[in-house]
Amino acid sequence: MSSSPHISFPGSSRRSFLRMAGLAATLPLVSEAHFARAAQKAAAPKPVDGDFPHPTNPNAVMINANENPLGPCDAALSAICSIARTGGRYDSTGIEDELTAQLAAEFGLPANHIAIYAGSSEPLQFTTLAFTSPTRSYVTADPSYEAGMVAAKAGGTKIIKVPLTPTYAHDVRAMIAADPNAGVIYICNPNNPTGTLTPKDDILWALDHKAAGSVLLVDEAYIHIAGNPSVIDQVALGKDIIVLRTFSKIYGMAGIRCGVAFGRPDLIEKLNYYGRNPLPITALAAASASLKQPDLIATRRKFITDTRNSTFAFLDTKGYKYIPSFSNCFMVDTGRPGRQVITAMRQQDVFIGRTWPVWPTYVRITVGTPHEMEAFQTAFAKVMSNPTSA
Repeated sequence: MSSSPHISFPGSSRRSFLRMAGLAATLPLVSEAHFARAAQKAAAPKPVDGDFPHPTNPNAVMINANENPLGPCDAALSAICSIARTGGRYDSTGIEDELTAQLAAEFGLPANHIAIYAGSSEPLQFTTLAFTSPTRSYVTADPSYEAGMVAAKAGGTKIIKVPLTPTYAHDVRAMIAADPNAGVIYICNPNNPTGTLTPKDDILWALDHKAAGSVLLVDEAYIHIAGNPSVIDQVALGKDIIVLRTFSKIYGMAGIRCGVAFGRPDLIEKLNYYGRNPLPITALAAASASLKQPDLIATRRKFITDTRNSTFAFLDTKGYKYIPSFSNCFMVDTGRPGRQVITAMRQQDVFIGRTWPVWPTYVRITVGTPHEMEAFQTAFAKVMSNPTSA
């Protein structure tokens, strides 16, 4: 097993390049919003036209898509308003270069180790397409975030799901052993949907023991909320790793779209085969302004943590089984088909998250505002006390 400074890829051939370009043209790019919409559409009491069954009540509680109800910070909103005046041009102010320089300084990386996207879903799926194939599998935890599996399926790649450990961490030893010819090993840390953590030492073990030629893809979308150690330092060491970050979670920019991939230049180059549209200048400006707010992460982490812990206290009092989380989402075992509970909660104007096939009785709950979580508690207690929803 090794972690070579440069990987040789069959994608360097013209035939492989054309294959990847074709996949990029047909790949259904998906994000958390797509999965949340699909779950709510399935839970609608009658067939729904269109992509998303919007709630008819404007005061409905939306805790189904791991969004941040606080939205962008004031500095980000001001930056959006200011730069929008130049929206007739692509990037006349050089804001993308400014954001790249900020990230480079924060993480001690050269600028060519950083690629900015409209959210982190694109580089997640592009990494999957670039480094997997019909002979090189995609290895993921079960349950975990599904976007990479969508890309793997589109590429005709074998998907290997490895159960979480009893403590709900990624079982990195089982993941590495699952396929000696894996192309991508995906670790979402904190994990979506469980909000649980995998120790950094475990991830480093996986990086040291993975098959030569494979890439460790570490998704740190929720890391600011949990405050767990990052592995971006391994990028600076030249390891076979790509790390993803997003401005959708702690920074409240899910609808504005800005994400980042960190990796060696030769790894990032492989993602470029799939193209990248000019980035929204409003997203770049909002992200840049957000990074300049020294207390934003700590303040919002406390807000989410306090609200989450208050909800856990309610669940404990009622005797409901759940998985303790460090993120802005958690899983609750309803003891009945989870989709029935999703439908019943929807009828109470509380939209909760989806189920995963491996845990059909568990539903994912996003941490909203204290008011929203109080509404969740009232609706959930009512639904769970009703035997007709069982």
